[in-house]
Amino acid sequence: MRAIITVVGKDKVGIIYQVTKVLAENQVNVLDISQTVMGEDMFTMAMWVDASKSSTDFQELISLLEELGKKIGVSIRLQREEIFDAMHKI
Repeated sequence: MRAIITVVGKDKVGIIYQVTKVLAENQVNVLDISQTVMGEDMFTMAMWVDASKSSTDFQELISLLEELGKKIGVSIRLQREEIFDAMHKI
């Protein structure tokens, strides 16, 4: 099962590390990652991940990432790839 993770917030040291640490602990593989800092301090990141080998329930992964986002002061959203694709088709 593939999914898209988006992260948005004020730039700070360790955002990528913190997110990928949660993913690694839950056997979620990062397939692709794109990140940028817009303006002086607005961090944005999109990750394409494969959660097919994770034994963690998808809803639990969502909760873990949302909790992390609150802890580090960014918004983290995890969506199934097919939902993300459907939402972004014109």
